[in-house]
Amino acid sequence: MSYVGSGSSAPSDLPQEAGPWNKALSLLREWDPLWANAAEKMTTNPWTSGVLPRKFVELVCVALNVACTSLNPEATRRHIRAALAAGATRDEILMVLKMGTVLAIHSCSLGAPMLLEEAQAAGVQPQAKTVATPACDKMRAAGQWNQAWDPFLELDPVWTDQAMATGIAIYASGVFTPKEVELLSIALDASYTHMYAPGTRRHIKGALAAGATPEEIVETLKLCMAQGVHSCNLGIPILTEELDRRQSNNAIA
Repeated sequence: MSYVGSGSSAPSDLPQEAGPWNKALSLLREWDPLWANAAEKMTTNPWTSGVLPRKFVELVCVALNVACTSLNPEATRRHIRAALAAGATRDEILMVLKMGTVLAIHSCSLGAPMLLEEAQAAGVQPQAKTVATPACDKMRAAGQWNQAWDPFLELDPVWTDQAMATGIAIYASGVFTPKEVELLSIALDASYTHMYAPGTRRHIKGALAAGATPEEIVETLKLCMAQGVHSCNLGIPILTEELDRRQSNNAIA
């Protein structure tokens, strides 16, 4: 007897209504149908509520899984496939990948202020640098400058301007509306693999200013919560393999 299932094998591709789940869901339904039903209803709610368009739901999930803080290849592929099926374009998905890339700037947002504080406490004065920063100026003009970036602008204005050039390309591209950019940014910052509170608050404020409703923002946060199913997506197939291996070893013995 195999623990993979009784009677039928799990499908290789679950329907889109399965939301963030992979084939582990079918096994979970067999092993613990009550909990599986409750978990499926909760985690797939954003796919069925109709608050956000299906295409945007999938784009948010691409962002959550491809982000430099997550890097989940299986889920990234599954949600890219679903986004394409829902009508997403190459440029929209590519923009999401860019946003997942520049998320790493929060390493500097966190560390640079600490560096300035500790340097001052140690009596060390960073070398002053005065250079033109056109990309930073464009971010300010677009209303997207974050004061958390001031410390590393002071420490390395050349690099900061290079970093801002990657950011202004996202805001100025026109691929997404300002509201969509803010909702995607909320997801990236609020994700359980990141939980960057200053950015989450800033982008919630930006989303509301751009016309997002509280319901749309809540839906975005629900998509962050839904990614918790990856504990089952990862662990259930491994548990299945190990149970089968143990059963085979016992049979041989």
